[in-house]
Amino acid sequence: MSTYWCEAAWLGRGQVEPGILIDTADGFVSAVVAGVGAPPPGATRLTGLTLPGFANTHSHAFHRALRGRTHAGAGTFWTWREQMYEVARRLDPDTCYALARATYGEMALSGVSAVGEFHYLHHQLDGTPYANPNAMGEAILAAAADVGIRITLLDASYLHGGLSADGYLPLEEDQRRFGDGSADAWAQRLEELQPGPRAQIGAAVHSVRAVDPAAIAEVAAWAEGREAPLHVHLSERSEENEQCEAHFGCTPTGLLASVGALTDRLTAVHATHLTEDDIGLLGGAGAGICMCPTTERDLADGIGPSGALAAAGSPLSLGSDSHAVIDMFEEARAVELDERLATLERGTHGVDDLLAMATVNGYRSLGWTGGGILEPGALADMVTVALDSVRLAGAEAETAMASIVFAASAADVTDLVVAGEVVVRDRVHVSVDVASELAEAVREVTS
Repeated sequence: MSTYWCEAAWLGRGQVEPGILIDTADGFVSAVVAGVGAPPPGATRLTGLTLPGFANTHSHAFHRALRGRTHAGAGTFWTWREQMYEVARRLDPDTCYALARATYGEMALSGVSAVGEFHYLHHQLDGTPYANPNAMGEAILAAAADVGIRITLLDASYLHGGLSADGYLPLEEDQRRFGDGSADAWAQRLEELQPGPRAQIGAAVHSVRAVDPAAIAEVAAWAEGREAPLHVHLSERSEENEQCEAHFGCTPTGLLASVGALTDRLTAVHATHLTEDDIGLLGGAGAGICMCPTTERDLADGIGPSGALAAAGSPLSLGSDSHAVIDMFEEARAVELDERLATLERGTHGVDDLLAMATVNGYRSLGWTGGGILEPGALADMVTVALDSVRLAGAEAETAMASIVFAASAADVTDLVVAGEVVVRDRVHVSVDVASELAEAVREVTS
């Protein structure tokens, strides 16, 4: 059992309370007591404002090696993809582990307590499995365990190299290691992956470009049968919509609906280029939407209809995706600020709504029931933000939450607690030398 005294805490829906005592036991919050003026003996003091831990719903950990190497150039998503493939060629289980561990360490320092790793880098370069077919996935799980954060490994089915008006294309040379050959082979491999105390196994369909309708239905059935999360890249680029319309006569969202994949278990990642009917289908099903604004703007993907999706009934969550930056404050405010650019109106998403995207909605998307809130019975995950930085100086109780959402950065995070245990203390990870490990891991796969 551990006890934490919070100088102040956000308890949801506008509630910022001073002097909050949080007791934890067996990884859960056992009590929340307000009005405690000073930390009692034995309590860990959390100075600043404490929030539920952040969920980074969409990550490709190995993309962290691309930071600074792809962002300044011209081109499109497709030219960026070729640069991404170059890094993927250099990865094996050992380098994958090192890069993921360092990347998750950066996430922890940014206040991320749970990550969804959208994982499709499965096999050797020629497509043959490693002696352990799940060597890459297990390396990622081990990396998260070492850092101390929660992970949902969203193991992705990836069967085709693209979609044209004439049908699906074979895997390209750089894509062969992504594929399992069939949805059945994918499912058989997945059965060997084991969850852990802070690890879950979920399912993913890479996209309708890479997985055919029959296989999508199989993956969705696997997730449904195991009550596991199901994620999919959806309409990130307008080209995907055009290809799907040309071959199937419907949008990617319509295709998912036709095979029964649209449920409240699904999270659609990006969902940038949608029709009104698409928005109605997603919202009507209660499907979640993971927006990744820093990646979407970096790749010139466009601005997704976040306001319309939320109004239709889709809970929104956030991801740092390609890790151009890892900063959940930036992802949260970007949803609202991008919406202002698209609609020329302010205030579509309120402060509490943006915080919910970074916390409770993200935990829901990743299958972590009871996460992203601070109340008895919840997962004991919390992040503390200093209020005395130059960015937040002058923030008071009634303005603290708006100041944090619209001005804070990852550098303002001081402490992170996951499952009741300290992971970051006073801006330092307690067990991982993050900066040096990042430098070495990136150098290993780019030099």
